Amino acid sequence: MDRIYLEERKLVRKYSPTKSVLLNSLFILVVFYATWWIFQDPRGLMRMYTPYVGYMWCRWLLVVMIWIAYIFDFWPFKREWMYKTDPIKKGMIFTAITFFVFFVFLKVFFEFILGELAISYFSPSRLTSLGLTEFYALEYSAQAILMFAAIASWLSPSWVVAAENAPWGKLNQPTRGFSVFVVTFLLSMITYFVFFHSQMGILFDPWQQYTAITPPWWHNFADTVHGNFNIAWIMCCTVMVWVYETIWERYPFSLIKRDNLRRVCAFFGIIAMAFCFAFFFYYLQELIWGVHIRGDRRLYAPDWRWLHVGEIAIFWLVPVLFMKFYCNNGVNRFSKPVNVLLRTIISMAAAIVLYYVYYKTSHFLLGTQKGFSHPQQFPMIPMIWLINVMLINYWFMDGWPGWRLAGKAEEEVATEEDDFTNKNSLKGLLVGVLLGIIIYFVVVYFAPVVGKILTVIK
Repeated sequence: MDRIYLEERKLVRKYSPTKSVLLNSLFILVVFYATWWIFQDPRGLMRMYTPYVGYMWCRWLLVVMIWIAYIFDFWPFKREWMYKTDPIKKGMIFTAITFFVFFVFLKVFFEFILGELAISYFSPSRLTSLGLTEFYALEYSAQAILMFAAIASWLSPSWVVAAENAPWGKLNQPTRGFSVFVVTFLLSMITYFVFFHSQMGILFDPWQQYTAITPPWWHNFADTVHGNFNIAWIMCCTVMVWVYETIWERYPFSLIKRDNLRRVCAFFGIIAMAFCFAFFFYYLQELIWGVHIRGDRRLYAPDWRWLHVGEIAIFWLVPVLFMKFYCNNGVNRFSKPVNVLLRTIISMAAAIVLYYVYYKTSHFLLGTQKGFSHPQQFPMIPMIWLINVMLINYWFMDGWPGWRLAGKAEEEVATEEDDFTNKNSLKGLLVGVLLGIIIYFVVVYFAPVVGKILTVIK
């Protein structure tokens, strides 16, 4: 498979490592806070944090950026233009394209084609005409559209990263891009109707039992009828795709030499790991806050705890991407398995710090409500908004101002890695399993203690 632009380009620091990282961090935070105030902050200008309208926008902007950079590889812009154009100009052009594409997609595909011709809840105006208030019409419609985006933000990059664009990897753009786009969009639509349509069916009184499965099929297992159960593992899938792509450098499935086997194992392996993380994050909440209570609200409600699983995952994704984009993955001096382990530990530690700082400060810095489980407290929105700013900076602006584009990177010569059939890999696998078990029990033992000591909100 030909390298995409993001893999092909070579970025070099303009300044010292520390100065470059600090400069980009400052730039990202300034842009984040300024745009948050303009678009999202309930005290700001547009006040899109309703919360679902703002949530929908930040979700879909992320998806469109993935389409531009990963699926279509910046088509129709030529490579020569990509290498010669000023990074600020590129950032402005691609950001404008991102907003425009989603706006058209929102109005034409969701609100008109689906909302006016197929399913009412995709169209706020149709819901309003049926008797809902404007606020709830907007919120219900935005909720459905953002759930679609949650799935697309997992499947779209997963086909590129795990499935390696197969079987269209050798085709030129835009044929390859449209092929992957159509397949992943179809899979996203099927996944949406299986895992989220029933959630929308129970929002209306009476439940829409003739058009949706009510109560949803997962309610006995998840102890809730809410679609947040599916948000939990799908968000973990999204995060695991990028963990696998960035700080894990597509390890360990890169050890599999047979192409099709590697792709299948990577695609479903990401899902399996995501499920493990999802249930582990849920279990951590049980350890720290106590057993959930079905029918309760807020902190003890199963639906909120499943939502919080996805929120915990997003807190992890921010330092993961930061390590990749601005720290060259941080740890590179050891063997790949050791590097991967240390990067994972460091990024998780950073996620805990970010989690603590967010809940301590977000209510006065970002205009959210104080508390973990308040209905107006959606940390995924500012975290994804921050990720979007990072992607614009790293993908569209080539890391400006701390980095500059220096032509094409030399194609890495494939090195012989241990595969799963030799003694070294088998020993490593055994050590990894034992180490994983030890870490699991250490975390389980100390989680309640740390949870009581580290009181975020009194």
